[in-house]
Amino acid sequence: QVQLQESGPGLVKPSQTLSLTCTVSGGAITTNYYTWNWIRQPPGKGLEWMGAMYYTGRTYYSPSLKSRTSISRDTSKNQFTLQLSSVTPEDTAVYYCARDENYGLAKYDYWGQGTQVTVSS
Repeated sequence: QVQLQESGPGLVKPSQTLSLTCTVSGGAITTNYYTWNWIRQPPGKGLEWMGAMYYTGRTYYSPSLKSRTSISRDTSKNQFTLQLSSVTPEDTAVYYCARDENYGLAKYDYWGQGTQVTVSS
């Protein structure tokens, strides 16, 4: 059974960097051919794909967020991390990590429960 769990601060001040970690159990993030994704949902809006890390470590980002987004991983802890810089209240959302069966398929077979992040001063 694969489980994903998001963790990190629930409140971030404008202009600062949002940092969230997804801890994966039951499966290695280095296992081919899975892609590990960050997805968010602002209040009253739909899901927005932010970026992903392929099992090789290569990263992919949404064009609208690429300049502010960085995804990294710690294979020893089986974790991958999202950093979103220069945040504004528009970045307030529920943030999810999810596993895709391969890059770009959007076949998310496992999701974290989501974590609320509010950007406010």
